[in-house]
Order: sequence, then C-alpha cells, then structure tokens
Amino acid sequence: MSQSGQPNGEKRPTTVARKSDRELVVTRAFDSPASAVFEAWTRPELFRLWWAPKSMGATLSACEIDARTGGGYRITFGEGADSATFFGKYLEVTPPSRLVWTNEESADAPVTTVTFEDDGERTLLMMSELYPSADPVADAVAGMQAMSAEQFAQLDELLASRRPPA
Repeated sequence: MSQSGQPNGEKRPTTVARKSDRELVVTRAFDSPASAVFEAWTRPELFRLWWAPKSMGATLSACEIDARTGGGYRITFGEGADSATFFGKYLEVTPPSRLVWTNEESADAPVTTVTFEDDGERTLLMMSELYPSADPVADAVAGMQAMSAEQFAQLDELLASRRPPA
C-alpha cells in the first residue's frame, strides 16, 4: 500500500471521505462506460470476480443478486463456521446510473447508494454509505479505504479485460 491508502501501482485513486457524522463517500473513476460498470455491480457472475479483496484470502462462496427495485441480494464470504453472509434489498435500481440497497445483516448497517456518472468512455463512481448513527462511522473509515481501493482495482482489471481491443 502507498501512503495514500492505494495499492502500489493502482492507476486511479480511490478516495474515502466523511460527508457527515453518519455518512461515508467513496469515489473512483473507471475507464469504462457506465453501462459496463453498472453491469459488473449487478450480474452475479461478474460481481463475484472482483468484490472479495484478494489480499483477504476470502472468496465469495455464494452470490445471489436480483438487481431490480424490490429485489434482493445475498453474498457469502468463506465456507462453514468461518463464513459471513451479507444481505439486503434493493430500494432503487436505475440502469445504468444508480443503485440503492439496504444492508440488513446488523442494526448498525448502512444504506448504500452507488451512482455511475457516465462521461462517454469513462465513469465516475460515487458510493455513499449512510449509517443509522455516528457510532460505526469512525471505525469504518480506515477499513473502507483499504478494502474499497483493492476492490475497485480488481474491478478496474475486470473492466479492462472485457473492453474490445483498440
């Protein structure tokens, strides 16, 4: 990791900032159109290729995504007693520009909003996590910086591998 919290050699910086005492915002640009980035967030076969940070040694043993307003998701890291499952429902799905979902695995879990701002062949992604109280936010900042930087670098690699040759 570099001092900025970015994996060494990462092409695009991932920034994490507190927007308020209850909200964190993660920002990252990708060299792919919004439709491709949105698809990587909503198709389980693509999502499972980039979501689990490789440095953690965890893999997604299950990944169910019903990306429609009112649909749900269920993601499981690991196997057996060492597994952790995250789940919730989609409050808003507006392809290819916006996703809003609940995180229902704990009472302190945030509501997540991801926007995909299309700029031709580039996308500015903003992910906001709004927590029910300020308590979990301070603990989330450092972990979010490290994890999201690695996840988004992996997403960048996936998107690059899916681009047509120049």
